[in-house]
Amino acid sequence: MKLYCADLSSSSRRVTLVVSHLGIELERVPVDLSKDRTELVALNPNSKIPVLVDGDFVLWESHAIAEYLCERTPGQTLLPSEPRARADVQRWLFWSSAHLSVSLGVLAFEKMWKKYLGGGEPDPARVAEHERNFHTLAKLVDGHLANRTWMSGKAVTLADYSIASTLMYKDKLALALEPYASLRGWLARVHDLPAWKQTEPRW
Repeated sequence: MKLYCADLSSSSRRVTLVVSHLGIELERVPVDLSKDRTELVALNPNSKIPVLVDGDFVLWESHAIAEYLCERTPGQTLLPSEPRARADVQRWLFWSSAHLSVSLGVLAFEKMWKKYLGGGEPDPARVAEHERNFHTLAKLVDGHLANRTWMSGKAVTLADYSIASTLMYKDKLALALEPYASLRGWLARVHDLPAWKQTEPRW
């Protein structure tokens, strides 16, 4: 198997965390998104990473890849087999894609990548809008974690890795997490996991 990815991509990290956690051996193919994307578009018409190539099977979308890797790994516990437990994990994957990733993606672009890509200074209105959205979502997660160790069930799952990856630039984005003690405690637990430490990006 080959995984086309980039260390600085939070979507890629969702997958590399799973690869590391499960001890999967595959070839990582670094992708520089600032350069020509012809080869990438041939694999993924969305021109985005990560992309998994397993023989003649090409799969894109980070959550789909993460689930596929779990399905191929006997005995794994990141994606439960029991229907309700699995649905609960998937609920958070969908929530991460539809809500948290949207606001964090805008904030990362405006605050980190826009000027680097020649787009000028951050748009204060967009930043303010998505910071408000983020606090609404952070309050939700903080409440959910008030009496829980992990996002779903009693052990780490894809839900934890997905949401933590989305928050990987919390410091660079100056996200104000002080009001969310449960969220901060959970992030500390995720950051202490071997897979998290093994997938830290190199700047």
